[in-house]
Amino acid sequence: MPNKPLLLAMAVSASLFATSAQADVILHAFNWKYSDITANASAIAQAGYKKVLVAPAMKSSGKEWWARYQPQDLRLIDSELGNKEDLEALISALKAQGVEVYADVVLNHMANESWKRKDLNYPGKELLDAYSQNAAYYNRQTLFGDLSKGLFSENDFHPAGCISDWDSPGDVQYWRLCGADGDTGLPDLDPREWVVQQQKNYLLALKKMGIKGFRIDAVKHMSPYQIDQIFSPEITQGMHVFGEVITSGGKGNSSYDKFLAPYLNNTNHGAYDFPLFSSIRSAFSYGGGMNYLQDPQAYGQALPDNRAITFTITHDIPTNDGFRYQIMDAGDEKLAYSYILGKDGGTPLVYSDDLPDNEDKDNGRWADVWNRSDMVKMVGFHNAMQGKTMEVMFSDKCMLIFKREKAGIVGINKCGEARSYTVDTSRYELNWHQAYRDVLSGDSETITSRYHTFTIPARTAKMMKI
Repeated sequence: MPNKPLLLAMAVSASLFATSAQADVILHAFNWKYSDITANASAIAQAGYKKVLVAPAMKSSGKEWWARYQPQDLRLIDSELGNKEDLEALISALKAQGVEVYADVVLNHMANESWKRKDLNYPGKELLDAYSQNAAYYNRQTLFGDLSKGLFSENDFHPAGCISDWDSPGDVQYWRLCGADGDTGLPDLDPREWVVQQQKNYLLALKKMGIKGFRIDAVKHMSPYQIDQIFSPEITQGMHVFGEVITSGGKGNSSYDKFLAPYLNNTNHGAYDFPLFSSIRSAFSYGGGMNYLQDPQAYGQALPDNRAITFTITHDIPTNDGFRYQIMDAGDEKLAYSYILGKDGGTPLVYSDDLPDNEDKDNGRWADVWNRSDMVKMVGFHNAMQGKTMEVMFSDKCMLIFKREKAGIVGINKCGEARSYTVDTSRYELNWHQAYRDVLSGDSETITSRYHTFTIPARTAKMMKI
C-alpha cells in the first residue's frame, strides 16, 4: 500500500448557518463504525449532543483510518465502517433521538492506487467486475449513477506531480498530496464540468438521505473556483457546511492570511477555529496567560462566532506525526473544553475516536471522551446557556472568570494553587440569594452581598448555573 497522505485540510460550508440560532455541540465520531453509532444513538442524545459527524460515506477499501479519505467511487457507500444501508439505519436512529447527522466528504482527490495499476480510471476494473458479480448487493448501496460504467478517467485529473511549495496557494491547490519514499500521491481532480456534476450528484444524494451538514475534507487543496462550482445554493440550502484549514494562528500568520482568510472571504462556509485553538494553546503554555482568552476575536485571533467550529483536538492532530506537537496536556485539554463549552459563540466539536490498536498512538485517550462524566456535564452546561450573552469579569495569567448573563458563571484556573477574585455583583448583575451550583463538582455557593469572592481550586474549572 502507498504511504498515508498528509491530509492537511478539512472544510465544510455553512450556507444557512446564520439561520441556526443555536450552536449545538457536534460529536465527531471519528472512525466509528456506522453500526456502533446506531447502537449508541440513545446514549449520544442523552449526553446532550445534537449533531454527529460521521466518517466519509463512499466506496473505499482498507482497514486503516486514512483509507476512508481515499475515494474509489462516489456513487455508492461501502467501506470497512459500513454501507448505505448502515448509514440509513444510523440516520433513522439518530433522527428518532432528535440528533442530526453530518457527513465528512472528500472531493479534492481519488485514491492512490498506483501500487496496483497505472491507469486513472475510477473505479478500476477490479471494482467494476465486483459490481457486476454481486450486482444485487452493490445496487442496494448505490447513491446515484450506473455502476456498469466508470465514473472518472485520466482527463478528469490535474497532471501528476507532488506539492513542492506548501506556502503557495496555487501549488497547494493544483498538485497532489503525496507521502514519502517516492509516493506518487492522491490523483487530484480537475473541476471540469463532468467532475463537478458528479460531485454535486453525490452531495445531493447524501442530502436526500437526510444528511444535514458537510465537512469538506482537504478544502485547503481546492481552488476557490472549484469550491464555488460544487457548493451551489442547491447544495447548501438548509445545510451546515464547514471545514478545516490548519493554521498556526490568526490574522498576521502566513498560513491564515494565505489559506484560511481567502476561504472565509470567498465563501459563507464555517471553518475550524484554528486561530482560537492557537490562542488556547498559548494561554495554557508555560509563560502564557488566561487573559489571552478574554477577547481573542478582537485581535483577529479567533473566528467570528457564526463561522467558528471550536475544538481542543481534531483527528489530524494525533494521527499525523507533523501535527502531534499540537496535542495538549490532558489536564489542560479538560480545562480548554470547559472554556469552549462554557463560552458563547462558535459551534463546539467534541472529538472521540475508535482507532485500532496498531494505529492508536495514545492508548485510547480519546475513545470514550464523548461519554465521560465531566464531558457530559460540560455539554449540559453549554446546552443550558444557549443564547445567553457572555461577559468576562476577570482575567490574569492564571485565571479567567466570565458569566453568561445572570444564569451561569465559569471560572478556570490553570495554575498549581487555588486562586480567588472578588466580583462586584452589582456591576456584573449576578443573582443574589439563589444558589449557583457547579455542574462539575456538585458544590454550590450563594451570593448574599454586593462583593462576592469566587475561589477556584488549582488546575480546576467551575461551571456554575442557577
